[in-house]
Amino acid sequence: MFNFSFENQTRIHFGEGQITAITNEIPTDAKVLVVYGGGSIKNNGVYDQVVSALQDHRWFEFSGVEPNPNYDTLMKAQAVIKEHAIDYLLAVGGGSVVDGTKFIAAAALFAGDDPWDIVAKQQKVESALPIGVVLTLPATGSETNIGSVVTRDGHKLPFMSPAVRPQFAVLDPAVTLSLSDRQISNGVVDAFIHIMEQYLTYDVNGKVQDRFAEGLLQTLIEEGPKALLAESKDNLDVRANIMWSATMALNGLIGAGVAQDWSTHMIGHELTGTYGIDHARTLSIVLPAVMKVRQEAKHGKLLQYAQRVWHITQGSEEQQIAQAIKLTEEFFQRMAMPIRLSDIELGKSDIDILISKLELHGMVALGEKQQITLAVSRQILEQAL
Repeated sequence: MFNFSFENQTRIHFGEGQITAITNEIPTDAKVLVVYGGGSIKNNGVYDQVVSALQDHRWFEFSGVEPNPNYDTLMKAQAVIKEHAIDYLLAVGGGSVVDGTKFIAAAALFAGDDPWDIVAKQQKVESALPIGVVLTLPATGSETNIGSVVTRDGHKLPFMSPAVRPQFAVLDPAVTLSLSDRQISNGVVDAFIHIMEQYLTYDVNGKVQDRFAEGLLQTLIEEGPKALLAESKDNLDVRANIMWSATMALNGLIGAGVAQDWSTHMIGHELTGTYGIDHARTLSIVLPAVMKVRQEAKHGKLLQYAQRVWHITQGSEEQQIAQAIKLTEEFFQRMAMPIRLSDIELGKSDIDILISKLELHGMVALGEKQQITLAVSRQILEQAL
């Protein structure tokens, strides 16, 4: 196991009715900006709960944050912050709203000339406005981590800073009951692949991290499809286990002291940035191809994945790995997700465009050992056809 330092100071308020915790989490003298997306929170009761919790606070609102939050939209919030001297942000929504709020928080106190440099040039974020979260869509884990992804003119780029880690997050599984099947599927698969990016690398004898990761994967495999079935989609226990798994998938715990990959995400980002494909749907296409192309380099962990997560013990090692990849694809299909570029009407002619975007963004040495060159990324995309 590698040396590591681990810290996660986000307070979690988990369970039904926990939105009331906002009242005591945010200082009463704070000027709060509530940030949300397209307005679904006004239809599912979340907005009313937030309003009630903030009744003793002075607060304002900023809406319209898109899936894959857009830089130009996020920058419009800066005028509201300056006009009302906002000093606290409350993100109410899914991962995109949380990611967008993180960028808003960083841009508000950014000392440089152009806030886009935070992502484009990876300029260090020294400070940011404090953030709280009411999570409505479990998927990204952004509610307790230091990462964010922002899109501008077809460029989808990440940044990371401890300054934007939320101070608290409310996780009420009851608010997820109004999600569409597509949102449920995206959330489950996004969380699943977050785990895989930290697990499916090479062995460093991180037994605790491996066992945590395997348990989370099995939980999502068991519970994810239930959230799509008529007889169990309103089961609060199912939603609670999915929600907590998604948070645990990317709060830093299972990634501490182990190698991490993230090539699936970087390649997937180009699919989203170029074609507007849902983030999780790009991941369900790319990951199986990564598993196949990188099978030799990931042999040990793929075999462990086959045996521990899918309980495959018959056949040769290669046969076990092939079966595990097949079962992974079938799981994604049960979650109504695409597993090939052809499933989203993309073909061989699109690969050159995607490779050029990877090169433009400096994604020329991906993976846990930086061995995924542009040539290997091309092999992965061809495998995904």
